[in-house]
Amino acid sequence: MPFDLQPALRGDLLELRPLRADDFDALFAAASDPLIWEQHPESDRYTAEKFRRYFDGAMQSGGAFAVMDRASGQVVGSTRYHGYDPVAREIEIGWTFLARSHWGGAYNQEMKRLLLEHAFQFVDRVVFLVGPSNIRSQRAVEKIGGRLAGTRVSDGRESLLFVITAESLNRTEALIKLRERSV
Repeated sequence: MPFDLQPALRGDLLELRPLRADDFDALFAAASDPLIWEQHPESDRYTAEKFRRYFDGAMQSGGAFAVMDRASGQVVGSTRYHGYDPVAREIEIGWTFLARSHWGGAYNQEMKRLLLEHAFQFVDRVVFLVGPSNIRSQRAVEKIGGRLAGTRVSDGRESLLFVITAESLNRTEALIKLRERSV
């Protein structure tokens, strides 16, 4: 079975669906907050010109999603799969952002869980490339079980390389369940 890079994924809080050209205005509205991008290497992505480049790249990627809040039906962010390597059995998850109204963990955790569960049907390893100064994203990846594995240069930028394997994800989920039971 081939890896479907844009399935419809549905959780309790969010729905991820393939990004469409007519999502630009709603997605730009969610992304136009400068604080979303303050630690990102492209910290002015909240501007129309920079966001247009991001959006066009997402459309061309063939792996981008609109992230929808299930309660309101609003577009609240985006994410994508990138760089699927069937030989190495690896894929990257990245270009992720959520509106600040959806920060705080539960939304990001559910979004990444949906993406990881789908990806691990086809790969053994998922990577995340995070800017060295993007502490917020580094912590978010660590919260879902990402482990720092070095650096990688991509698009001319050196990024921190975080890795999650199916095995490490299962261990992380088991620990979370144990913690929840003891509370």
